[in-house]
Amino acid sequence: MLYLASQSPRRRQLLEQIGVAFTVLDVDVPERRGAGESPEHYVSRVARDKARAGLALVGDRAGAVVLGADTEVVLDDRVFGKPADADDARAMLAALSGRTHRVVSVVWCVREGAEASEVSISEVRFAALDEPTLAAYVATGEPFGRAGAYAIQGRAAAFIEHLSGSYSGVMGLPLYETARLLGRFRVLHHG
Repeated sequence: MLYLASQSPRRRQLLEQIGVAFTVLDVDVPERRGAGESPEHYVSRVARDKARAGLALVGDRAGAVVLGADTEVVLDDRVFGKPADADDARAMLAALSGRTHRVVSVVWCVREGAEASEVSISEVRFAALDEPTLAAYVATGEPFGRAGAYAIQGRAAAFIEHLSGSYSGVMGLPLYETARLLGRFRVLHHG
């Protein structure tokens, strides 16, 4: 039985897209980057903590497998989480404007006695965005609850000059890596 340790509607939709049956778990894991912690290690640790917290909730219920994921936007060495408010969203988007940033997405699967992960790193180049464009986008409400204050599958698609990597990874769950991991845990069978 597969459990998804995430309340994200996007992750649920993406997991459904690859035809996997799962149950959603509500886990609460602190998302604070440690001093000197690399962005990749931070994202991986949070994803693993979510999966482990989910496993603690279900226990060894008939070979339960719990999937945890985290996705963050990284510019230089700065991790852009979810914006606190409209000013924060505007500032994040202004920083991303005209630049290439990385989107780090890590997926962990855990069950009693086994843990494994997959990493997806994508590069996204934003067009230069002027102040009226930023203000109009923030006013839509779309930036809230999203790492880096944008949704690639929403109106922000119009800002993206170039994407190298995983579209689904930028959305929050890299499907190729997730399917590979679920195959190793015998949750998803190809062919």
